Formats: sequence, C-alpha cells, structure tokens
Amino acid sequence: MSVYELNSPLPDSVTDSALAALHRWARERPTQIALRHRRLGLWKAWRWIDVQREVERVCDGLRQQGFAPGARLALSGAFEPSLLILALAARQLGGHSVVIDRDSRGEDLQRQLRLVRPAFAFVQRRESVSHWLQCGLDEAWPLQLYSAQVNAASRGLWQVQSLSVLFVTEAPTAQRQGWAQVAGDAVVWVDEGTEWRDGLTHVFSRWLEGGEGLAFPETCESASRDRCEIAPTALLLSAARVESLAAEIEARLPLPGSWRRHLCEWTLDDPRRGLRRWLKARVRHLLGFQRLRRIEVPSAPADAVRQGPAWLQQYLERAA
Repeated sequence: MSVYELNSPLPDSVTDSALAALHRWARERPTQIALRHRRLGLWKAWRWIDVQREVERVCDGLRQQGFAPGARLALSGAFEPSLLILALAARQLGGHSVVIDRDSRGEDLQRQLRLVRPAFAFVQRRESVSHWLQCGLDEAWPLQLYSAQVNAASRGLWQVQSLSVLFVTEAPTAQRQGWAQVAGDAVVWVDEGTEWRDGLTHVFSRWLEGGEGLAFPETCESASRDRCEIAPTALLLSAARVESLAAEIEARLPLPGSWRRHLCEWTLDDPRRGLRRWLKARVRHLLGFQRLRRIEVPSAPADAVRQGPAWLQQYLERAA
C-alpha cells in the first residue's frame, strides 16, 4: 500500500446536491417513475416520492443501528434501488459511502477494506458475504454488515444482519401502474456494479441532474432479456461494459463470412431506406435498442469511443 493511498481523501459517491435534486424531483415529479428493477421475475417501480420516503425509512433504520455523522458505509454489489437508497440515506445522516469491488476476495478485499475501514456495509450477494467473513479482518474493527440474502450471524467483531432491519417504518403503498402507461417515458439502462470504481458517482449524476428514470436488470445473466423488455432510451456504461456489449452483439450476429453476416454488414452501409432499413430495425429490436438514442460512456477516452463497434457507433457519446 502506498503513502498516497494512506493519505489521499476517500472519494464520496453522493453529494449534498444529490439530496437536493432528489427533493426537487419528489416535489416536481412525485408520481413519475424514478427507478425500475426486476426482482424475482417481476418488474418493480419506485416513483420519485417513493424514493424520497424510502430514503427516510432507511435513515431511521441506520440511526437505530448507531450510524452517526462521519460514519462510513461500504457498498458492494450491482447497482440497483436498494444500493442507491442506502447511499442517499447515509449522506442525509452526514455519513460517507464508498464502493468495494463486488468481485474482490482474499488479499485484494483486505486491501480495500483496510483503506476504507467502514463501520457499516451493504454486501449484496450471499457468496460475497462469505468472502468478507473469510478475509481475516473480523477482529480488526467493528462492522455492521447487511445483506438481503443472509440470516443474522456474527464473527469476531463483525455482525451480519438482514437488510430488512434497516427498513423499520411502514413501507410506501405499492403502486400498480401499468407498464403501458409509462412505455413512452425516457429511461436510462444501467447494468453495472461496484467494480466500476467511479460508476456510482456517474449514476447519481446522470439520474439526479436530468431527472430521467433508471432501470436495472435482475441479474447479469438476465440483462439482455430485461433490457429488451424495458427498451431504454439511453445506456450508461463503463468502458469495460461497452466491450462486453459488443461481444454480446457479435455473438447474436451470423458467423463472419456467411451470407447472412454479409447481409447485416450491408445494412450498415446505407440503412436509411428499403430492406436495409427494415433489417437494421429488426436487429435493433432484438437488442432492445428500438428506442435507444445514445450510449454514454463517461469514463472512456474519446478515442476509444470513436473506435467503438459498428453497431454501437451511432449511439456512443462521451460525457463531458
């Protein structure tokens, strides 16, 4: 570990301006859908007013668990509503949120945790909780660890509890708004996790500055199917995810050298008319791109964006 790492300030993923923006959208667009997430095969939706109320609920739960101003909350997992709400609640209580790579284990996980030394943590998956408990730091400092997939347990100074203990007050009334009613809304697709170091900062900036809704897949494995069902108007991606999306598209296209592949490439030469236009629309629909207007890659160099895959090039943007 370098001296720089020991003395450099820890980045905070949430700012006071993010909280102000949340209150603004809850006031100006209370019934508009702010978050969508597929859970156990069903799409769930949170309106802006619901997000604000959920943040207040988690604030109450964190207070009861001893969360105080200046406390550090570590977040590890896929970006989804619970993780965002926890980060906002921690900021509202005067604390700080930091991300831990969800794929870390062993010495790498130890290094990240020693640098951050969180007093609270949200670890999304049961397997990741096991890696945390086996990293050998459970006697180094006290930690309250929450996960939706585990039962209460303890190891050394570390306490593991169900995430539900943080939601201590009555939940907002479930909304049964039909998807047809919001099918035309702008929505930004996010299929990322805490392995994207600056990702949470970009997600909050994109979501709260513009007030467009976000949508998240149930799992990485279901992401392609879930994206097709939502048909987002924008994608927010890391540079690494652009590469994996390009690989997904390549896997769905016909084999290189085949006449079908030549036909797909032919459509890109001039896709504005006739059969080419129809073929391109068909491919867009299969990818869930029928409403897509742009792909934002805020962490990628401009040259890398300009050299993106052919089927993504027209959508790619580099955020300022």
